[in-house]
Amino acid sequence: MEPALHLDVAGGTATVRIANPAKRNAMTTDMWRALPGLLERCAADPAVRVLVLTGEGGTFCAGADISSLTEGVDRSRDLAIAAEEALAAFPKPTLAAVRGFCVGGGCQLAAACDLRFASDDASFGVTPAKLGIVYGASSTRRLVELTGPATAKYLLFSGELIDAARALRTGLVDEVWPQEALDRRVAEFAGVLASRSQLTQAAAKEFAAGPAGPGRIAHWAEQERAGGDTAEGVAAFLERRQPRFGWTVGEETFV
Repeated sequence: MEPALHLDVAGGTATVRIANPAKRNAMTTDMWRALPGLLERCAADPAVRVLVLTGEGGTFCAGADISSLTEGVDRSRDLAIAAEEALAAFPKPTLAAVRGFCVGGGCQLAAACDLRFASDDASFGVTPAKLGIVYGASSTRRLVELTGPATAKYLLFSGELIDAARALRTGLVDEVWPQEALDRRVAEFAGVLASRSQLTQAAAKEFAAGPAGPGRIAHWAEQERAGGDTAEGVAAFLERRQPRFGWTVGEETFV
């Protein structure tokens, strides 16, 4: 199998699979380059309400393919950070489904997702100290925001792996499940996310990323007034039925 990113869309969920089984799903240069464009397509597709990132088979991603460093460390790091930032900026909910190794660039991608669910056999590590590479500033800040400075320093200074239980305790992952139950739980929760208001999710995602200026607060207040989701949510509650939210990313109402 040639290294590639595979995309499937079903039931409102886009599933992106990292596939490079010969190297434990390590990301090649071409895969780093391909990810932002693939995410852009998913963001523009109204059929996609949630994105799940996972690995082919029993491994999430063992990091960057070291052979790709022939282009130079700076270039390879820039491509990885661009892919990470595109994933972090994806305007719909993202969920990493992690089993097996989630190391280096793989952990970088998982950390860029909104949520991380792991199987109990998962292992996490951030390993640039093993190669003498400076981890990106934005990637470091994102790791600190998830785990706190002490755990981030442990991972970055040592390059050692931690198990799923410790990742859960330190905030690196949100849920841990037996291996056989992970796919079912991810599908179930992705369905929950897909059923919720995309308006609420998009605004919350933007606000959670950092301070919002008055213009952006006013923008989202206008979307709430004009977008229709609030009226539908209240009506559905009073009528004791599931809401049918219609606001979608990319279709903001401007008045």
